[in-house]
Amino acid sequence: MAKTKKELVFLSFTFPVTTQTHTVQKSPKQIIHYPQAIQMHNPSLQHFINQTIARETQQLIDKQAGNLPSTIDQMLGTYELKNNQRDVFSLTLSNYVYFYHAAHGMTYIQPLTFDLQKGKLCQLRDLFKPGSDYVKVLSEHVKAQIKERDIPVIEPFIAIKPDQFFYIADKTLVIFFQLYDLAPYYYGLPMFPISVYEIQDIVAEDGPLGRMMASN
Repeated sequence: MAKTKKELVFLSFTFPVTTQTHTVQKSPKQIIHYPQAIQMHNPSLQHFINQTIARETQQLIDKQAGNLPSTIDQMLGTYELKNNQRDVFSLTLSNYVYFYHAAHGMTYIQPLTFDLQKGKLCQLRDLFKPGSDYVKVLSEHVKAQIKERDIPVIEPFIAIKPDQFFYIADKTLVIFFQLYDLAPYYYGLPMFPISVYEIQDIVAEDGPLGRMMASN
């Protein structure tokens, strides 16, 4: 049966980064899954991405194991691909641990956003025009959402950090906090999605967020 024009467009689309899952199993209850880039046209960039992901995966393991490693009852490492288009590759690595006789488990999330055009791992400041007060602008959005969503906070929110955790998902910048950094444990990890169009005045046009706004 002949394919429709829409189906042909979809079939012709290729993601900038193709990944496969690597798994490390230290025991039946300690399993780590993480992605690795494969078949990239730029071998050195592929190596950089894979080395960065592997390093950050290990750092999450070390961070958890540093808290009484002999009492770890379960450890699960997973990941989510958040954006893989327009030469922007954004993902999150997570590590969940339950310690023996603990009241609850503990999760840490490490985001990674790569600008494939510039071949670099992005910091939050890289998304905005030089000299722009992005910390103030983003903090106002976070503060407004805390009020609108009635998010319980441990202490009054003042501002995000200049290197606050973030990831990109299509035309949205997501600012987030680790467990206990902003809200009580029961609330989970507070996520604050901000449309790129709400902050376009300070977005670097040649950066990842600027690329998300491009019409083509």
